Amino acid sequence: MLKGDIYAKIAPENIDRITRIIEAYENVGIVSTADRKNGLVIIRGTADTYEELKRILLNMPFRVEIVEEK
Repeated sequence: MLKGDIYAKIAPENIDRITRIIEAYENVGIVSTADRKNGLVIIRGTADTYEELKRILLNMPFRVEIVEEK
């Protein structure tokens, strides 16, 4: 995992939604699904976009639990 990557757990039905929201913030990060059944996603950012990405995730219109940061 690279600096800037964030593992997060969300409701599985929100995976497509979080992907679209992050994509709308061009060049902030890319969402990859690690475990669709359990709602585990990896948001791949950079050291430069990390703080903005974290702020976006913590203000989603649904629950986002950050489970690991590197």
